[in-house]
Amino acid sequence: MSGILEGKSIIVTGAGHGIGRGHALELARQGALVVVNDVGSAVNGEGSGRDADITVGLIEARGGRAVADYGDVTDEDAMRNLIESTVERFGRLDGLVTNAGIVRDRAIWNMTPYDFDKVMSVHVKGTWLPCHFAAIHWRNRHKAGERVNGRIVTTTSGAGLWGNFGQTNYATAKAAIVGLTLTMSVELYSLGVTANSVGPGGATRLSSTRPGGDAAIEPDEIPDGEYHPMDPAGSSPLVAWLLSDDADHVTGQVIRSIHDKLFLMRGWREAATVSSNGHRWDATMIGTVIATDLFETRAPGLR
Repeated sequence: MSGILEGKSIIVTGAGHGIGRGHALELARQGALVVVNDVGSAVNGEGSGRDADITVGLIEARGGRAVADYGDVTDEDAMRNLIESTVERFGRLDGLVTNAGIVRDRAIWNMTPYDFDKVMSVHVKGTWLPCHFAAIHWRNRHKAGERVNGRIVTTTSGAGLWGNFGQTNYATAKAAIVGLTLTMSVELYSLGVTANSVGPGGATRLSSTRPGGDAAIEPDEIPDGEYHPMDPAGSSPLVAWLLSDDADHVTGQVIRSIHDKLFLMRGWREAATVSSNGHRWDATMIGTVIATDLFETRAPGLR
């Protein structure tokens, strides 16, 4: 295989099914050497298996190169080993896609602290840990005088950008991933590393658990060249481009890929401003000021 990622070594976490599998297949199609990481758990994070082997087999059957890794993204030693074994096998690490995730949906009054902690751990710690060890690798290369051209692509969602009923854990985690990504983009760019976040769509095992959700589709079930609006691999070409040399000027961005559209997101920008003109605010006046001077000039959707 040849393409825009020819010869690059790239890790994809959570690549046993769905969106992660779609990423791994596309990166291999573009010439990357892919490390398929997946602990093989159910959608709620319980259990383990060898789901990564399925994705590796699909890649190899299509003429690509891939190896499986079964490490838990929340385990420090496993993630250190993931980075180190990738470097040992391929000589270096060029890219990291953090996609592993689970859901444990319940309204906040029914959600248990364990449900909250489990989802936060897989999504947030499970993003931070591999990024942490990848950053150490790239910084050491940079300090040794090597030219680094590293890439990180994290995974957010609409729930993290706008909120979603029954997902105080998942939405919080996905919002946190954006903050983590923006901070990494600031810290790592001088080393030659970019960090961006993608918000994908598609019918996956996770989305199928939502009321009214479409049945899960695996990306390899869709014939090559055919367009399906709920294809879990719909965002994979964007991810491949962000990992390529062509995207070395793009960092600190959040881009959603939904159906056939790409959306560049801009969050937490000032929508309106009002000043007290150098005086301490009077609490009894704030309601009137906000209603007349802030909300009247509010951005669409602000309430």
